[in-house]
Amino acid sequence: MRQWKRSLAVFFTLAPFVLGFLRDRRRWLIVGRPANRTPEHHQRRAERLTGALARLGPSFIKLAQLFSARADILPEPYLSTISRLQDRVPPHLPESIIGVIEHELGRPLSEVFSEFDPEAVAAASLGQVHRARHGGRDVVVKVLRPGVEATIALDLDISFRILFWLNVLFPTHHVRALTNVVREFSVKVREEMDFRQEAANLEQFRGHFSGERGVQAPEVLHPLTTRRVLVLEHRAGTKVDALHERFARGELDLDRMMERLTTVYLRMMMIDGFLHADPHPGNILVERNGTIVLLDWGMILRVPRWTRETILRIALAVGKEDLDGVIDGMYRLGMINPEVSRGEIRDAAGEILAVLGRVRETGRHRIQQIVQDVLDAFYTWPLMLPQELVYLFRAAALLEGIGIRYDPDFESLELMRRVIRRLRPEITRSTAREPTEIAFDLVGEVRSAVRASRDVIRRAEREELRFRVHPADALHQERFFTLLTRRLLLGLFAFGLALVSSITFLAFRNLWLLLAGLLLSFAMFVLVYFIPTHLLESPLRHARGLRPPGREQGG
Repeated sequence: MRQWKRSLAVFFTLAPFVLGFLRDRRRWLIVGRPANRTPEHHQRRAERLTGALARLGPSFIKLAQLFSARADILPEPYLSTISRLQDRVPPHLPESIIGVIEHELGRPLSEVFSEFDPEAVAAASLGQVHRARHGGRDVVVKVLRPGVEATIALDLDISFRILFWLNVLFPTHHVRALTNVVREFSVKVREEMDFRQEAANLEQFRGHFSGERGVQAPEVLHPLTTRRVLVLEHRAGTKVDALHERFARGELDLDRMMERLTTVYLRMMMIDGFLHADPHPGNILVERNGTIVLLDWGMILRVPRWTRETILRIALAVGKEDLDGVIDGMYRLGMINPEVSRGEIRDAAGEILAVLGRVRETGRHRIQQIVQDVLDAFYTWPLMLPQELVYLFRAAALLEGIGIRYDPDFESLELMRRVIRRLRPEITRSTAREPTEIAFDLVGEVRSAVRASRDVIRRAEREELRFRVHPADALHQERFFTLLTRRLLLGLFAFGLALVSSITFLAFRNLWLLLAGLLLSFAMFVLVYFIPTHLLESPLRHARGLRPPGREQGG
């Protein structure tokens, strides 16, 4: 009964928004032109959507945090509006939280902590945090909310059922990307609800940065850590977005702090392959001596070496304006559906190169604007944004936002270039493949090429060699000949109507009948001439008001 009630609540809350987004593409869902929408309409809908997600509870609040970085799924103003949705909810009653702690640790609270503050210092959708003292030191106790696991499981089941039907009825690349986000969330949220995993993540990060005094994470008290309870040392510091007074007093140097932060995130992504996946100012503290402390390690992203190598190859291909190299990397990262032809995707890769090319030409571009332009291309074209790039973009935008907060002229791109130059040897070593691995790959490619060549020769000898046209090319030709046939038939009908009108005039001498026939014939000729040529454009391009590359306004 609870499942049915929750399913109906989710359906009736989200259905109006789903229908609205579908009508943005086609007025009658499966046919028709896009519905006319004003920017004010989208802003009002974005605010209603944010409120609806907040009312639906913890699962959808956490999902909204993932959507807020996915411009390949949602455009503006939805991204910026949803990003303001805070993961803050009223705390549970102290009695229920104490009950969870005592059940998990197997003894009364007074035997574990000499002091325990029943008032939560932070309360999010999955857990809440309390201050305490243990063994003469200040600690923080993170406790999983009672009943949250069952709620998340139910909401995920409902979400996958809805997405199944959306994929059946509307199999667009946006729906596929949405499905991937929910699938990713279903894995990450289970890890986030197991505090033993968060403790392991903390220890791994501390191991990677053990020789770096300026970057740290809280120490875990392992004897007091279970699946639902996590106890950490308390680290006193100021949130990274509240340092105005300390900068004014000269206690901190902005350039040094930002270089350290940029180094941390770039090292995690491209060298260690172990990335903090919840980058926002509330998770970054700056202590009195300038040490940076990263908090909340429930969500992390592991970036395998081949992914880091591919990202590096794409970056090098962009620098050399190697379009084929960019496309190869995009295919390898899973950004392109294998069924999409290479020719169809060249325009998308060209648009991305054009965005990055403008950066080289002008030199002064904000990372947030660059990211937005690139993500606009992902929204416009049938591209899937890999989660590794999502978190890399989020981290880059976060760092730039912090720098601009204290200095409007902060040059984030120049700082990033400086850090990359310094870390380049380490990045190259960490992404380079072993010689034996390269040799095995080369041998495999040679064997595949020889086998394929031999197969082609044998088929040709047996006269079994066939050529297959790609479905996208066949569809394009079919659309072309359909349009040509339509024009031809309308032209013939217009000519016949003019001829019949003239013969009728000669027979009956009715001038009005002649004029009516000639006007109708002329209207058909005009229709033939002005049949929309955009019907011949690539069916893969999503209509978002953007012109195809190279087409000027009014052309």
